[in-house]
Amino acid sequence: MIVHHLNCATMRPPGAGRLVPESLVAHCLLVERDSGLLLIDTGFSTADVADPSRLPWFFRQAMGPALDATEPAIAQIRALGLDPGDVTDLALTHLDLDHAGGLVDFPAATVHVYADELHAARHPRPQERARYRSVQWAHGPKWREHRIAGESWRGFESVTALGDDVLLVPLLGHTRGHCGVAVRTGDDEWLLHAGDSYFHAGEVLTPPSYNRTLSVFQSMIAASNSQRRRNQERLRDLVADHPEIRVFSAHDPTEFAALSG
Repeated sequence: MIVHHLNCATMRPPGAGRLVPESLVAHCLLVERDSGLLLIDTGFSTADVADPSRLPWFFRQAMGPALDATEPAIAQIRALGLDPGDVTDLALTHLDLDHAGGLVDFPAATVHVYADELHAARHPRPQERARYRSVQWAHGPKWREHRIAGESWRGFESVTALGDDVLLVPLLGHTRGHCGVAVRTGDDEWLLHAGDSYFHAGEVLTPPSYNRTLSVFQSMIAASNSQRRRNQERLRDLVADHPEIRVFSAHDPTEFAALSG
């Protein structure tokens, strides 16, 4: 398989370059497979860029999205000389608005998501309403809901497969149905898109290091901070014990630069 690393949403929150990194990314993967293109997470859509009011005012103020017309996945796929119509599958780490925006640009694709996450998005608790934007899936995607059950993988007991080379790995905490997406890139080599399990690369190193502002933000918005922290510890063990697995998060710009350069 050929894997492309895409930044589908640059964000510059207040304090960028001082309290937080100068910019954050929305790290997505485009995987070329014999059966068609697979997109892992989607960032913002062309519609989000054209009409910023699709994104809540408070989000625009807090995160400072660039809304660059060259960044939506569909534009980058065309720039690679590929046909967006060949995107057969979308695999989402979760349905937060900066991960699910691009769904509307691929209406024919099957959307793979954990059932608990789709339920949370459709029936949000009061504290969850701000993170999900139903307008982003008002076109009626072809959902494929996955349950937390399946084969064991590198110490993660419940894994659901989208074929032998793509796995959904439960990493609950940031949201109720948050997962990672693992892609086999060699005989025993994998990429693991860990979504929003962590925001800063140092969080999964041993010993860990933290950006205080990002850590506080993650704690504030987590559906279950205790679950998030437990799964972050498991990722730390995975990084230490399995150098053949390249783990990265959705928003760290240094990870994106290392993998896309």
